Amino acid sequence: MKKMFEYMFYLSFSFSISFSTEPMLKRRSFSVAKQATTSVTSAVKFKNTKPRPVAPLGSRILTNTDDIFKHNMWDHIKWTVEDKENARQKVQENSSVQIPAPERGKFDAEACQFWDKFYEVHQSKFFKDRRWLFLEFPELLHPSHRENRVTNVHHQDEVIQIQSGCTADTEKRHYQHNDPTGGSWKMNNWNYQEAQQELKDAPFFLGHDASFRILEVGCGVGNSVFPILNNIRNTDSFLYCCDFSPRAIQMVKDHQDYDKSICHAFVRDICEEGSSFPFPPQSLDVILAVFVLSSIHPERLQGVVNRLSSYLKPGGMFLFRDYGRYDFSQLRFKKGRCLSDHFYTRGDGTCVYYFTEEEVGDLFSKAGLEEIQNLEDRRLQVNRKKKVAMRRVWIQSKFRKPSLHFLPEHSPNGQI
Repeated sequence: MKKMFEYMFYLSFSFSISFSTEPMLKRRSFSVAKQATTSVTSAVKFKNTKPRPVAPLGSRILTNTDDIFKHNMWDHIKWTVEDKENARQKVQENSSVQIPAPERGKFDAEACQFWDKFYEVHQSKFFKDRRWLFLEFPELLHPSHRENRVTNVHHQDEVIQIQSGCTADTEKRHYQHNDPTGGSWKMNNWNYQEAQQELKDAPFFLGHDASFRILEVGCGVGNSVFPILNNIRNTDSFLYCCDFSPRAIQMVKDHQDYDKSICHAFVRDICEEGSSFPFPPQSLDVILAVFVLSSIHPERLQGVVNRLSSYLKPGGMFLFRDYGRYDFSQLRFKKGRCLSDHFYTRGDGTCVYYFTEEEVGDLFSKAGLEEIQNLEDRRLQVNRKKKVAMRRVWIQSKFRKPSLHFLPEHSPNGQI
C-alpha cells in the first residue's frame, strides 16, 4: 500500500517528455495546452457561485488565461459540463478493454513483490519529501504545539517547495488554519484521564509513554515520516510507520534522521485480516493515509478502513489524501490496463483506484467515523517548458472517531 502522489508527478513528466520526442506528438502537446487554456477560459467566464474551498487547499487562482504558464500549479480549477463529459468519455474508452479475468488476481496477490521491485530499482531517490504535509494536516502536531506552529506559519508566509516533474515550483501561501472543530469541542477531562489510565494498565508497548501517537500506513521510504519526525521532536509524540515492502522499511531505518526513540518502522500488510500491530486498540490519536488506499483492490478497502479505525482513540483523526475520479493520470491510461471500474494497473504492476467524494464518505462512515472534511481538490498542473497543462483531481478528507466524551462548548449538557 503506497502513496503515489510523487509517482504520478513522475509519470506526468514522462508523458510530457514523450510529446517532444516526435514532431507529431510535439504538435499534440501544444494542442493539449490550448485545449486546457480554452477550458479554463470557459470556467473563468462562467463563474460558479459555489464558494471555493478554504485554505489550506491552495490560494493561487487562475483568473487570466494568459497567465496559465506563469506557474507550475493553479488551485481550485473549475470544470465545465463539457470538461466532465470529455473526461467521462475518455474513461469509458480506456476501460472498454479490461485485463482478462484469469490474470487479474496476480496484481493483488503479488502487490508486495511489485512494490519491492519498484524500490529495488529506484531506491530512495524517486520521491520527494512532503513539505506540504503540515499545511494540509496540522492535526499531525501535538495539540499543545499546534497553535504555535500554525501561528508561525501564518505570520511567516511559509515558502513550500512543490515538486512538479523535474522542476520545483516555489509557492508562497498565507496559511489560514482551518480547524474543523472550530474550537467548539472539548474533552471531558475525567474521561480522558480514564482512557489514558486504561492504556497505562495495558501490557507494555513501544510509545506507551507518549501522550500523542501517530500511525502512517504505506510509509514507503519515509517521505512523510521524516517531515513528521522533524516537527514532533520534544513534543511528547511518537510515530509508528508501516509498509508491506521490507526493502522500503529498511531504507527508512537506515536514514540518518530515523530516531527509534520517537519512531518505530515495521513491516505490515494492512490488507491482512489477522495482521497485528505493535500497539493496542484505541491507542492512536492520528492515522495518516496519503496516496495509499488507492493501491488496494476496491473490494478490500472497507475491511482495511474498519480495522485501522479500531486503533483510533475516541476523538482520534483519520487523515486521507488520494486520487480523485477523472484525474489526468486516469485519462491517460491505454486500453487493456483496466482491472475493474476505475481501477487500473500500471506497467510496473502497481495499481491505482480513483475515488469520488461520495465513495470516500461512505467508506469512512461505514467504519463508524464522522466526517470533518471531505473535499475534491482540482488543480491545473503545468509544465511550462513543454507547454503542457494537466488537470489533477485529488480527494482530501478528515474523519473523526466519535465520542460521547466530546460536548459542544455552548452546551454543557451535550444538548444542541
